[in-house]
Amino acid sequence: MVRNVSITDGGRWRGLAGCAVAVVVAAGALSACGDESGVPVVNVYNAPQENLGQIVDRCNEEADGAYRIVLNTLPRDADGQREQMVRRLAAADPGMDVLGIDVTWTAELASAEWIRPWPKEYREEAEDGVLDAPLTTATFEDELFAAPSNTNVQLLWYRADLMPEPAQTWDELIDVATDLAAEDQPHYVEVTGAQYEGLVVWFNSMVAAADGSILNAAGDAVELGAPAVKALEQMRNFATSEAANPSLSNTQEDTARLAVESGSSFAELNWPFVYASMVANKPDIAENFRWAPYPGIDGPGRSPLGGANFAVSTYSEHPEQSFEAALCLRDPESQLWSAVNDGLPPTIESVYDEPEMADTYPMRDAILEALKTAVPRPVTPVYQNVSTVTSAILSPPAAIQPRDDADRLAAAIRDALDSKGVLP
Repeated sequence: MVRNVSITDGGRWRGLAGCAVAVVVAAGALSACGDESGVPVVNVYNAPQENLGQIVDRCNEEADGAYRIVLNTLPRDADGQREQMVRRLAAADPGMDVLGIDVTWTAELASAEWIRPWPKEYREEAEDGVLDAPLTTATFEDELFAAPSNTNVQLLWYRADLMPEPAQTWDELIDVATDLAAEDQPHYVEVTGAQYEGLVVWFNSMVAAADGSILNAAGDAVELGAPAVKALEQMRNFATSEAANPSLSNTQEDTARLAVESGSSFAELNWPFVYASMVANKPDIAENFRWAPYPGIDGPGRSPLGGANFAVSTYSEHPEQSFEAALCLRDPESQLWSAVNDGLPPTIESVYDEPEMADTYPMRDAILEALKTAVPRPVTPVYQNVSTVTSAILSPPAAIQPRDDADRLAAAIRDALDSKGVLP
């Protein structure tokens, strides 16, 4: 049971005012040792999250002077976040303690020995009650290198007034779109087709739907093969159909959300944040806004898996306090707060049963079900290289040549695994 969550009290928690502020700081601007009172400072670096400051306030209050968390906000885009972290870690910067990392970065940072494995006394609490899928994203070579903080899966979001029964396959989506176009109705299905990580997420799930994978289980060899060709055929068919928005090659998550809210599109493949946005911005459309499992090729598909975890830097001068701070920042109370206020699905299964989740996450059962078969991205220390070459070869989706591009991908990813020809 989550303790003392003041969700109804004006949307705020009472904590120690001024204990933490969200600021962007230059490298080395904060002391790695402690503040003027001698209290150890735990510097937390995290992506922008509107209400994380309230969690920091509560954790500082619970620390009761043993340490003080200072929140530092990273750039908004994932590439900028990773670049800042990698540069400072490569320089053995002691000013970074707790790192909010994307689920795809665990292997890279762990293999470089930039983040610490979690000691047994902290690992047990970090794993307690955590769902299997997000737990795998925090593990590398059988060791826990991060504490799962939030998770995510994509679902099919659609207008029930235009598609009364949700499509289970991409071909079914194309058929519905074709019929809607003939009736001069909104007929686009929004997909993240721009040349960035979203395109790789789409391709990765499509390969899984064809019973394949990009890399082998060890993450050191290319698989692809016939399943990749099948996946690419389906992506190309979609991209050249009535279902594809002409701006597909420029579409990212927020572009997709806005297209459905504008009324020009009837469906999207996206993360759950779109539901709260639709309710707030377009209540008339929200009345018919529904969700369903991610579509597949021959039947129901497998959702992309996202999320973020908290790791502790190898160069932290306060590792014990950092592990304790990280545990508080993602404990059940913190995860409930982040879920309700920032739209970040919890990694701890029991949090989904909390009463506060009912209104914010009416699709919580669908999220839990999708997590059972969700597809993680390839686990490799050079994932950034793999992602970069994959998105480059597959962009734009309408120009995909399935067999040729499958061969090109195989060769380019082999080079990427060897760090050849790619700027990480």
